[in-house]
Amino acid sequence: MTPRRTYVTTTIPYVNARPHLGFALELVQADVLARHRRQRGDEVRLLSGTDDNSLKNVLAAEARNVPVAEFVDRNARAFAALGTPLALSLDDFIRTSADPRHRVGVEWLWRRCAAAGDLYRKHYEGLYCVGCEQFLTPAELVAGRCAEHGTAPQPVAEENWFFRLSRYADRLYELISSGALRVEPAARRNEVLALVAGGLHDFSVSRSHTRARGWGIPVPDDPGQVVYVWWDALGNYVTSLGLGTDDPAYGRWWEGSTRRCHVVGKGVVRFHAVYWPAMLLSAGLPLPTDVLVHDYLTVDGRKISKSGGATVDPVELVAAYGTDPVRWWLLRDVPRVGDADFTRERLVARADADFAGGLGNLVNRVVTMAHRFRDGRLRRAEPAAGGGGRPSVEAATVVGTERLAAACHRVRGDVDAALEDFDFRRATAAVWRVVEEANRCIDVTRPWELAKAERAGDPRAGARLDAVLTALVDACRVLAEELGPFVPESAARIAAQCAGTDEIDGADGADGRLPAARPLFARLGDAAG
Repeated sequence: MTPRRTYVTTTIPYVNARPHLGFALELVQADVLARHRRQRGDEVRLLSGTDDNSLKNVLAAEARNVPVAEFVDRNARAFAALGTPLALSLDDFIRTSADPRHRVGVEWLWRRCAAAGDLYRKHYEGLYCVGCEQFLTPAELVAGRCAEHGTAPQPVAEENWFFRLSRYADRLYELISSGALRVEPAARRNEVLALVAGGLHDFSVSRSHTRARGWGIPVPDDPGQVVYVWWDALGNYVTSLGLGTDDPAYGRWWEGSTRRCHVVGKGVVRFHAVYWPAMLLSAGLPLPTDVLVHDYLTVDGRKISKSGGATVDPVELVAAYGTDPVRWWLLRDVPRVGDADFTRERLVARADADFAGGLGNLVNRVVTMAHRFRDGRLRRAEPAAGGGGRPSVEAATVVGTERLAAACHRVRGDVDAALEDFDFRRATAAVWRVVEEANRCIDVTRPWELAKAERAGDPRAGARLDAVLTALVDACRVLAEELGPFVPESAARIAAQCAGTDEIDGADGADGRLPAARPLFARLGDAAG
């Protein structure tokens, strides 16, 4: 069977400041999707990058009296460096100001849309939000300010190139409403449909060379204009694949049956679900298959942003608490719909409850019992009832191990379904049901009592004990597998703790002793205290 191809991308952030936890959320979500599909056998490409050609970047550099190129390079390196502390499995990283692939592709895309008759010049006067890098209508303002950034837009009058977005309104509505262009969750899809149904207006796709301070990609055949940063930036999803060249990566990852998934924040849905598909339709190129939208992180109710004052440094957070506790909080506590308020106390409480108190305690108990009762070696046996011993104990053994086996059998499909719905909280909860069922199995089967009965001469207690221990170790191995996309470092530690070749049916010569039990997770609260 030919593996399915899956292409996962993040947005590319402005580099007007260092990265914050809100973008780390998006990176981790995209990484989970990529790792999960690789685990299931797909060929996967995971892309991120930086949006270097923004007026926001220019103004930030000017405010610090630093040359723009130097300022952009420094901050872009900080974004690229997130791969290590966040344990990202990136396959590619593109910088729009420095990667030679990008300008070639942007120019190719521009010329294709121009050839389709969708680009024209006109004089325009409007209110421009530098934070959004777009013109806003008076109806989009709240008390005269941008609803997203809380700042008053600047009046701008100039002649620019425009794109005929209005030409594609009906086609976009059909694609999104039919699910051919899937926007998740449904609340965001409905917002996009309402936007399209309300009427789409052509939008400006260039800025004067003067206002852009000469920073950016010149409009082909019109050097007095610079390509609008959103047109420029959105193209990264295909310019990184060699659009406009003979690079086979474009055909491999953007055409045919490849699933093309954009992971984006709710503030940029308009650009990814309306502007970008319209540009692709104009150029005669395939569309993304999925636009997966997350909401925001907040601190004390304020959106985390690079310029808004509320920020959390993900690198510093990882240095203090570790990679997997940060990833786990982002995945376990952030809802599919609705903003999530971050505090260090919540991160520590979640890590201590789930890792130290839950998962770590379970694995330690299981491996300790395997060594205490079987010298670390497992013997597979069925917990057959009848023929001696106490029926109630035998029944509990059968029920406990069967319930655990059923939970292990279900978890794969439950995780698949949750991630298909772009619901990381539901996916992690599905994995956690195996932890809960394993602990319940221990409480119900009471392996220490089975060992005591075996020593006392119960002819069937040993078989029951073997069945319980192997079921528990199998569950820990399933947990290591299914946790891999979410918390790869912790999953690897669990897999190593439960490694070994089982002795089957009491055969001689097996060397599958489990490693000695050791603590897998420290309590972060203890370290902080």
